[in-house]
Amino acid sequence: MAPKVQSAEVPDPATTVLLTVECQRGVVGPDSALPQLAEAARASGALANVARLVAGAHQAGVQVVHAVAERRPDGRGAARNAPLFRAAERLPVLQLTGTLAVRVADPIPVGDGDLVVRRLHGLSPLAGTGADALLRNLGCRTLVVTGVSANVAIPNTVFDAVNLGHTVVVPADAVAGVPADYTAAMIRHTLALVATVTTTGALLRGWRRPR
Repeated sequence: MAPKVQSAEVPDPATTVLLTVECQRGVVGPDSALPQLAEAARASGALANVARLVAGAHQAGVQVVHAVAERRPDGRGAARNAPLFRAAERLPVLQLTGTLAVRVADPIPVGDGDLVVRRLHGLSPLAGTGADALLRNLGCRTLVVTGVSANVAIPNTVFDAVNLGHTVVVPADAVAGVPADYTAAMIRHTLALVATVTTTGALLRGWRRPR
């Protein structure tokens, strides 16, 4: 079941930030630590749509922020208070600081003006990372959330953003998780309650309109 798309005005590029969540090589790239998630991101078209949105944001003057999850080689600062964190320590590909695994994945273009927020702990790029202050300094009123995964990081990001007072937009076709039907249901029945659900095409068309 496809997520229900809500009709709404396209957010003003001048006060909008496009956030990519964990769209890094070690998560959605060809050598992913989570191959099922990487396959879902590619097969669904979500990763390609994130790339389209980033390219469109660059052209429209929308600020882009890439949120990357990583860990130090010695593990300092990393949490172990959830099964997910402990399982991540045993994966064949680790998201180690300074490695290819934590670089933004192809085909997403990274512009000179893009910012990268890195976190060593937690489930959301907005919790305890200083990202909220960064967004406010950028003049962000609307946060467009894209990336992975619909299982954990995306809903955490949306809830945190709403709790912090941001207006959130979720392009449903630029988000992926496993299984695919869970992603659609979660967006439709959960995220749609707190965020505006739209599509990649609708955002891009709106950003191309003269203002």
